[in-house]
Amino acid sequence: MVFSDLQCSNTQDIEFTTMSRKLIYFSEGWEYVKKGITKLRLVAEGSEPPFTAEEYMLLHTTIFNMCTQKPPYDYSKELYRKYRETCHEYYRDTCEEFITSTNQPDEFVLRELVKIWEHHKLMVYWLPGIFAYLDRYFVPREKLPTLNELVAVNRFHDLVYRRVNAKVRDAIVHLIDKERSGEEIDRAAVKKAVDVIVEIGMGTVNAYESDFESDLLRNAGEYYSRKASSWILEVKSDADYMSKAEECLRKERDRASHCFHASSEHKLVQRMQHELFEPLASIFKQKVTAEGATMVRDAAKDKASSDGAGLAEQLLVKNLIMLHDKHMAYVNHCFKNYYPFRKALKEAFDVFCNRAVAGISSAELLAAFCDNLLKSRRNEMVMGEQEIEETLEKVVSTLLPYLSDKDLFAEFYRKRLARRLLFDRCLSKDHEERILTQMKQQCGAPFTSKMEGMVTDLALCEDIHMRFQEYLQSNPNVNHLEMDLTVTVLTTGFWPSYKSFDVNIPEELVRCVEVFKGFYETKTKHRKLTWVYSLGSCNIVGKFEPKKVELVVSTYQAALLLLFNTADRLSYSEIATRLNLNHDDLVRILHSLSCAQYKILIKKPNTKTISPNDDFEFNSKFTHRMRKIKIPLPRVVEERKEVIGNVNNDRRYAIDAAIVRIMKRQKVLGHLQLVTECVEQLRHSFKPDIKAIKKRIEDLVTRDYIERDKKNATVYRYIL
Repeated sequence: MVFSDLQCSNTQDIEFTTMSRKLIYFSEGWEYVKKGITKLRLVAEGSEPPFTAEEYMLLHTTIFNMCTQKPPYDYSKELYRKYRETCHEYYRDTCEEFITSTNQPDEFVLRELVKIWEHHKLMVYWLPGIFAYLDRYFVPREKLPTLNELVAVNRFHDLVYRRVNAKVRDAIVHLIDKERSGEEIDRAAVKKAVDVIVEIGMGTVNAYESDFESDLLRNAGEYYSRKASSWILEVKSDADYMSKAEECLRKERDRASHCFHASSEHKLVQRMQHELFEPLASIFKQKVTAEGATMVRDAAKDKASSDGAGLAEQLLVKNLIMLHDKHMAYVNHCFKNYYPFRKALKEAFDVFCNRAVAGISSAELLAAFCDNLLKSRRNEMVMGEQEIEETLEKVVSTLLPYLSDKDLFAEFYRKRLARRLLFDRCLSKDHEERILTQMKQQCGAPFTSKMEGMVTDLALCEDIHMRFQEYLQSNPNVNHLEMDLTVTVLTTGFWPSYKSFDVNIPEELVRCVEVFKGFYETKTKHRKLTWVYSLGSCNIVGKFEPKKVELVVSTYQAALLLLFNTADRLSYSEIATRLNLNHDDLVRILHSLSCAQYKILIKKPNTKTISPNDDFEFNSKFTHRMRKIKIPLPRVVEERKEVIGNVNNDRRYAIDAAIVRIMKRQKVLGHLQLVTECVEQLRHSFKPDIKAIKKRIEDLVTRDYIERDKKNATVYRYIL
């Protein structure tokens, strides 16, 4: 305390007497004020009793009188100069006093900092008050720094703290190292010194972060990096390593809460986790990567088929799920789910989950695995409904997030979903809807919007079929179809694109098409039906000499077979002319009926390939032990290329849209920043190629969406 309430106390060094309003010469007045300043410093140091009210008022009055005397005895200017010199002298003495203490133990250095800071705060509070009258008239008139500015915190920072902060920082860091080594330290001294550094920041932690915290974090990083290197060589198991690391983290958190600013604990723990866990996480990542890469290599060697749905590939997906479950459990239990280990697991799976297996992309492989689970009745008998559901959930939640080409997976999955829905191969509609919901939660609504539309279309088709039957019953004049007809109406935007040929279908089918068209036009006037015969199927009865056999065929196959109702023998050219099919599709159809497992037609000459010079005749002697057989069409080899081509086209549009969105928001942007933002926006769907982005930028420049800056060619401007 500097000021004592209305107490009278005498001192040996200063004798205060009431000064009447008489002329005060500068030397006399300053000598009196100087003694008061000296006492103020002694009071701050605790070696003198505090001022009495009378003593303090006499000092203030003396300054007042010396400033209000008539010229040439107005000593305002001289007093201001002396005040400034006093401040400089005080800071110089304080700094020298502290420097002489730096040879002392670290705790002493920190206590000395706290002491000089407390002295400074008292000086800041009381000294300007003694000279307060200068601030009233002289300082504003002369436009000089105020008295408080001359003793403010920034002056202390510039004249004292800047010269001593390195010593203080080193002392604190050294004490922390000692405590980490097991020695006891004075935590209270450390905390008070840290509080001083924070206070010097005047309401911010800038000084604390730059002058102390950065070195604290660097030192902690170096210390725990050395610890991690030694532990890896010493410990026998990951659990032992984690036990040591957890103990260090506990102690460091406790130390941070008692010694440092609240903002440091999180940063310190993060730095510790990085230094302690990264070496172990790196070893863990290498181990997981090696296991996964081995699985992929083995699957490539054991590849059973080339269609993406072989046993080896199916087994690979199951093994990857089990591998992830095993290591995820290890991360949770042994590694306590710390971020570096989750990151290591993700990076490891990112590596081998995006490797192709014998030319089949991981996206197609995953889509094929889901397709196999969702369409095979055998899977339901072997695995059970609950296990199938759990496996699908793990595919979506575990493996799908690691795919870099999620858009490619979505397109392959959509293709296969379309076949399951259209050809009634779905194991369970509930499974289909559930996995779409999980994909939507994982990847967002746009990811599944088309697939959800496909499922909705199939649900609506049931209502359309019911109304079509009612239409036939209520219109006897059109209800003379020679066959049962079921039409599936698809929304163009939802379903994959399919080739549609202007094939000449038989009269029986033409009549069905016209009847349904008439019905559909009564329900809607604004929709156009485009018939996709390549997706249709027919059940026709073949009257063979041994027995009748019901044949399940495609619409194209049915159209070709019905030609033989009017002719026993037809040449390739005659069939091509009457059906109006191109060569590739006609070859596929003829091959399925004459060269495959079921030889409904006899080809002459009897070879395994179809040529334009071949002739075909109905095989009246065909028979089979089953009364109903399905004759499949050969798979289109180019389907994979078609899907990849469609995805690449969609990616061009996505890149264009991302670039335009970014430029519309930023207006002006450099090339590197534009590419970086574009990659960031698209990374959740696919990993865009930098060259492709550059090409799309050039295309948008050509199309006048953006333009290059005239002064800097690496800067783009959005064209409004």
